[in-house]
Amino acid sequence: MNRDLSPRTKLVLYGVLLVLAVPFVFPTWWMVTSSLKPVADIFAFPPQLLPVNPRPEAYQRVFELQPFGRQYLNSLYIALVVTVGTLGVSALAGYAFARIRFRGQNLLFLVVLGGLLIPSEVTIVPLFQMFFKLGLVNTHWPLILVPIFGAPSVLATFIMRQFFISLPGELEEAARVDGLGRFATFWRIALPLSRPALGAVAIFTFLHSWNLYLEPIVFLSSPEKFTLPQALTQFVDAYGGPMWDVQLAAASMTALPVLVVFVIAQKQFVEGLAHTGLKG
Repeated sequence: MNRDLSPRTKLVLYGVLLVLAVPFVFPTWWMVTSSLKPVADIFAFPPQLLPVNPRPEAYQRVFELQPFGRQYLNSLYIALVVTVGTLGVSALAGYAFARIRFRGQNLLFLVVLGGLLIPSEVTIVPLFQMFFKLGLVNTHWPLILVPIFGAPSVLATFIMRQFFISLPGELEEAARVDGLGRFATFWRIALPLSRPALGAVAIFTFLHSWNLYLEPIVFLSSPEKFTLPQALTQFVDAYGGPMWDVQLAAASMTALPVLVVFVIAQKQFVEGLAHTGLKG
């Protein structure tokens, strides 16, 4: 289709796309450039699109005021563990719902999907009581276990189920003829073909864990165990006012892994979501 467009039409189309991209790109641009400005220049009018005298001191103060390096590693390893765990749980559950027939299958799947309708704020108190009795408060275990077996995993299971349903059944029938069992068929045939769906699940799971805010402020109390969303709220002055340049510097570093993950896996993300509605 793109080859049939004239050069003038392409130019107009790209121009429109650039204009539409401005509202999405500008906040990130403003955040990064403002982190290099003095506080007075951040609120200057008219606004300065580029820092007149760039100052990287705010990035140094981020690590002086908080154990930001440790908090960065906390968010990174928690997001990676949650992503791997969710991929494992959702791939197995999605394959089971798509390929294994058993009594009450559809009803059970509806019950699982019902987990998406329950806000996390509703369950946070009983979850806190449960982890408190287990002695896991002020540890990272709640931030790992709740997403893997909670709503993010439910959505991931739905995506994986829809993808496995779209796969031709003849592929698995040929594998069974060759003597492969159910798990071997899943591991050798279905799972390698599900890379687009796995990419989509990995992206939104990583983003959800990376941006998690409510659970960390409920379960964590030690600064060295904080994750980044919680740490960003701690950059305040002696009067409780925000330190704008430092907060923007910390936010800029926080957004970097998100951009990297999406740029690397955006193709798999689009392809994975495109396959979730092919069959019911």
